[in-house]
Amino acid sequence: MTKVIINGANGRMGEALLRCGEANPNIEIVAGVDVGDDLAGVIAQADAVIDFSFHEVTRPTAELCAAHKKALVIGTTGHSARDKESVLKLQSEIPIVWASNFSTGVNTLFWLTRKATEVLGADFDLEVVEMHHRLKRDAPSGTAATLAEILAKVRKVSLEKELRHGREGIVGERTHSEIGMHSLRGGDVVGDHTVVYAGNGERLELTHKAASRDTFANGALRAAIWACGQAPGLYNMENVLGLE
Repeated sequence: MTKVIINGANGRMGEALLRCGEANPNIEIVAGVDVGDDLAGVIAQADAVIDFSFHEVTRPTAELCAAHKKALVIGTTGHSARDKESVLKLQSEIPIVWASNFSTGVNTLFWLTRKATEVLGADFDLEVVEMHHRLKRDAPSGTAATLAEILAKVRKVSLEKELRHGREGIVGERTHSEIGMHSLRGGDVVGDHTVVYAGNGERLELTHKAASRDTFANGALRAAIWACGQAPGLYNMENVLGLE
């Protein structure tokens, strides 16, 4: 049985992780911690920490996990480049599963996006559309950012140069190489993501819609179990699911 600490236990995902962890016979939730709680005081009891807190908290959480040789699963998004760099330096000390989305369906979408982009070639215009609940703090979502990264990598273009966050005013004709990104916010939407391939005379859309956070929670718990059997290194959900 894998012993897990949930960091960010009072949030929406934290509550889902606690609920799904209690129902999973292969998981023991040894603690749920949040703002004001002492992770250092309980970390020795765990095999892994699942972090769904805030991006400012991930770096000290990762450093604490490295000091205690505990596996780490990161589901938090919105990190600065500096914080990402600091966390990535710890991959030589502990196994880290860092994913923008822990849903099996979304990770299948990542795989399908890669394959579709390879098959369709450069004649299709690429757009990413995502929608989340009104309370989400960062935009675009981490999942949408991953989709854009996949598109740019397959097309062999610079994402920094080609990404277009929405459009306003007289922007001119769309270039063949740009990748559109559109973030919608409203209501209680758990998470919708669509990759649009728009060609002359036809359009292909790959869409994933999440109806429950339990989907992400169960994926993160699965990642924690898997990570505890791995050597130090950086992994993602495609590694966990064997899709790489």
